[in-house]
Amino acid sequence: MSETKTVVYLLIATESAGQRLDNFLIRHCKGVPKSHIYRILRSGEVRVNKKRASADYRLQEGDSLRLPPLRLAKKEEYEAKGGIAPLLPDIPVIYEDGALLVIDKAAGLAVHGGSGVSFGVIEALRRQRPEAKFLELAHRLDRETSGILLIGKKRSALVRLHDMFREAGSVADKRYLIVVKGRWMDPLRQVKLPLYKYLTSEGERRVRVDPEEGKKSHTVFRLLARWSRFSLLEGQLKTGRTHQLRVHLAHLGYPILGDDKYGDFALNKALRKQGLKRMALHAASMDFPHPAEERRLFLSAPLPEELQDFLRHLDLTDKREYLADNFSPHWTAGIE
Repeated sequence: MSETKTVVYLLIATESAGQRLDNFLIRHCKGVPKSHIYRILRSGEVRVNKKRASADYRLQEGDSLRLPPLRLAKKEEYEAKGGIAPLLPDIPVIYEDGALLVIDKAAGLAVHGGSGVSFGVIEALRRQRPEAKFLELAHRLDRETSGILLIGKKRSALVRLHDMFREAGSVADKRYLIVVKGRWMDPLRQVKLPLYKYLTSEGERRVRVDPEEGKKSHTVFRLLARWSRFSLLEGQLKTGRTHQLRVHLAHLGYPILGDDKYGDFALNKALRKQGLKRMALHAASMDFPHPAEERRLFLSAPLPEELQDFLRHLDLTDKREYLADNFSPHWTAGIE
C-alpha cells in the first residue's frame, strides 16, 4: 500500500446530493480499499462541515467534505483492475497561473468520476500532472456541455471561487452559446422562472419550473442569429441553478438541440443523422475577479468545430433571417 500525503477538501455538488457518504467515498476514492474507507469514517477522520459523520449520512448540496491522507492499493493491482484514469491528450488550456487552471472542456467528458462514470477530467488532469499538489474543480459543467472549466490549484483560491459562485447576484459573468429549436424573436429577453429539483420514479435527478416550490432563477437571453427553424442565443446566467439554461429554454418552447433530458427527442434523432451528435450548449466566456489578485479575468473559448460546422450547414441550407451586430459571422466566442 502507498499513502497520499495531503488533506483533500471537496464541495458537494448537486449531482452528488442525496448519496450516502460511504457510497460517495467508494466512488470518489478510486484505488482506496473499502476497509480503509470505513476505518477513517469510524475514526472520525472524514469530516462533513467540520463535524464527524456516519457512513449512512446523506450528503447535501454545498456540504464541505474533508478527506484525510488515504491509503492506496498498489499501483499494479489498481491498474490491473482497470482503475487508472486515462490520459486525455491535448486538453486546451485557456489560462493558468499559480492559483488556478482554466481549460476548454470537450463535450462528452464528465468533469469528475461518479454516477456511472469511472473517471472525469479532474482525475485525468491529476494523473497528467503528478507534480501538482492540489487540483480541485471550482464549478461543474454538464457532461454534454463544452467550454470554460475552472480548476483551483490552491485551497485558498478554490474557497474564494466557491464563495464567488455561491453569492446571490454573483460577480462572475458567465455566458453560453446555445442553438435552440424555433424562431426566437426578442433581441433581449429577461427570464425569471423559479426552478425546482426533483427525482423521477427511476431515481434520476431532474429540474422543472415550479412557481410554488422553485428557487429564484434568472437568465438573460440575447438573440445572435436566426434561421427559419433554429436560433443561436447567448445565455447569461444571473443565478446558477442546476440545468438552468436547459429548463428555462425548454419551458419557453425553445429546447436546446441535442438535449437528451429536456429536448425534442425526435428532432435530436434526425439531427444526429445530419451530423449533430451533441448538445448545442457551450460555455463561451467568463468575466470574474481573480481569486488571488486584485484584478479581473476575461476568458473565452471558441465555439467547437462541430457546432461551427452545424451553423455553416444552416447557412447553406436555410436562409439566415437575423444576425446580431455584436456577433462575429465566424462563430467564435468572446462576446463583450
